[in-house]
Order: sequence, then structure tokens, then C-alpha cells
Amino acid sequence: MSQSFTKLWIHVIWATKKRQELIDFSIEKTLYDFIWQELTELGCPVRIINGMPDHVHVLFLQNPQKTITDIVKQIKGSSSHFINRGEFILEKFAWQTGFGAFSVSESQLEAVYNYIKNQKQHHLKKNGQDEFDDFVRLHGMGEK
Repeated sequence: MSQSFTKLWIHVIWATKKRQELIDFSIEKTLYDFIWQELTELGCPVRIINGMPDHVHVLFLQNPQKTITDIVKQIKGSSSHFINRGEFILEKFAWQTGFGAFSVSESQLEAVYNYIKNQKQHHLKKNGQDEFDDFVRLHGMGEK
């Protein structure tokens, strides 16, 4: 093959430091718009961003020139700096060190999109840590 083709959908989840509920309705849209713009500039087109006060879900196409770790590190660093510099909240804003990244097949794209879109309703039944633990188990990555 003379050309390389990639289309890798990634569902990434990361949380605020100590799962503090810092992302309230007053900054949610501003934060998500910033993350969307940053990912776009990194060559990672975004399908959807949504979350809860203590975590974020993002579905995007991976730029094949960048690793998932580099992408997420850049987004988390720039977004926490953006929130703190803008003084949107009284406390210091920070993300946890880790994250979860899961590949999404084309056949599951709509299901994952709808899952992320309906975060607020979904979390009436399950907290963020339990949700993350379930993802890790579902993808065979942990013993929890």
C-alpha cells in the first residue's frame, strides 16, 4: 500500500484531582469549548465532550502522529492552566494524574456518543469512580 490510512476513535475519561466537584454549570461550557478547540488544534477532531462535576468524557479521532498519552497530557495541562488563569473558580483547579482511553469501533460509535451525551442521566444511577472501574473491567484492564 502506498498510503497510510487511520481512523481511530478514542473515548477518554479523566477526573479532577481527588474527584473534587469543580466543573459546575458556570464553567462547564467554557471548559468543554476550550478542550474542543485544543483537540482540534492537535489534529484530533472531536465528536462530543460531556461529563460531570468531577470528570470528563471525550470522543475524538486520534491524530496518528501523536500518542494518546501526549494528547491527554497536553489537554489536561492546558485546560487546568486556562481555568486557573481565568479565575473561573475560587479553588485551584487540577486534574488527577491518570486517565482511561478506550478504542471505539465504528459499529459502536453511536452508542458511545449517546452514552457520553447522557452523562447527567446516567450518573443518577452510578458515581464516577464506579463508572470508571466498570470501564476498566469491561476492557480487561484491571482486577477491581
